[in-house]
Amino acid sequence: MTSPAAPARLAEAETSVRYRAKRDLILDAAARVINQRGLRGLTFVSVAEAVEMNTTSITYYFKRKELLAAAALERSIQHLTRKIDTAGQEPDPERRVARLLRLALDQNAEERLGTCPPLARLSDMRSLDEPLRSELFASYMTAFRKVVDFFDAPAGAAARELNWARTHVLLDTIHWSRVWLQKYSVGDYDRVHTRMMELFRHGYAPSGSRWSPLPLTVPASDTETEEVNRETYLRAATVTINERGYRGASVERIAGALNVSKGSFYHHLDGKDGLVVDCFERSYDRISRTQRNAMALEGSWLDRLASAIAALTDVQFEAGFPLLRITALMALPRDLRQPILERSDRISQRFAGMMIDGISEGSIRPVDPLITAHCLISSLNSAFDFRVWADHRADRATAVRLYSSALANGMIDR
Repeated sequence: MTSPAAPARLAEAETSVRYRAKRDLILDAAARVINQRGLRGLTFVSVAEAVEMNTTSITYYFKRKELLAAAALERSIQHLTRKIDTAGQEPDPERRVARLLRLALDQNAEERLGTCPPLARLSDMRSLDEPLRSELFASYMTAFRKVVDFFDAPAGAAARELNWARTHVLLDTIHWSRVWLQKYSVGDYDRVHTRMMELFRHGYAPSGSRWSPLPLTVPASDTETEEVNRETYLRAATVTINERGYRGASVERIAGALNVSKGSFYHHLDGKDGLVVDCFERSYDRISRTQRNAMALEGSWLDRLASAIAALTDVQFEAGFPLLRITALMALPRDLRQPILERSDRISQRFAGMMIDGISEGSIRPVDPLITAHCLISSLNSAFDFRVWADHRADRATAVRLYSSALANGMIDR
């Protein structure tokens, strides 16, 4: 005889399945919006239109937009953690790194082919307010520490710290690959995996070569002054956007960093979008001038490349006037975004050109120069987030050398 409670339990189970299915559809739509427009573009209206619901129905699942954003980002961290757990079962560091990279490339391929829903990019976590921001970062750091354990190393604090640097570069390189992989066919991903693993395994510096950067200064500005002007706003905005993301870097917060009024901001600048574009232009000017100054130095092409990388990494660690993280680009309107992406490509191509010259000379290991350049750009961008780690080193030059070694010398101890 059927229990009287059985139909009620069945109905409850069916309701739960429908609830989870609709919630997943909402998170899929939110992830697409975040990836295309950043958290700035995430609204209940944009998500409701994508899932053919009204905004009131969306609030049944997520009371506030911030909770929807946090849930989409948390789902991405959960997927990353599962990939890390799977890769962590491999028997040695090289195969763990290779498996994690393969899983990430497979995920990207499936998203592009439309065979799986998208995952929200994690770069916008910094834009959320507390306590959501700290909660998500705590989840991410749990996953991060698991990747640190990928690397077998001799016992001791120094080895552990080096593996933290390797993990940071590895994960940020994988995160950023989602952007530049759009230039490749999904059918080429096997080759991309092979070339990235060559870089992760051996680095771009030949075995036995020395990291010998020559003194090089990254241009800061054309006009140094103590007065609050457009240049000082660019400095304050760059730091604030790097720390808080586009959405979290409000006009009030940027003005507050300089102890001036919101009105002063609009006296010097037209608006926030224009400010971000100006910050990118300033950052790219500084990178381009540093690259050209490095190319004019004496020495091997490895030494010239090391000089540019060391100088730019040092600026990120010093953090007084860092380079703007390229992840802020995704919050800009598409018409403003494209010219900046094109200039970013030219910077990558210049690094690739330096590598080709070094490969011809014999001072740089034969690597895929463009893929390596993309990885270098990623590591330079994300170095700002690793500045606290750098502050704990005996000196800045040591921190720069250790951090840069992940791509220069490879991540796998032999």
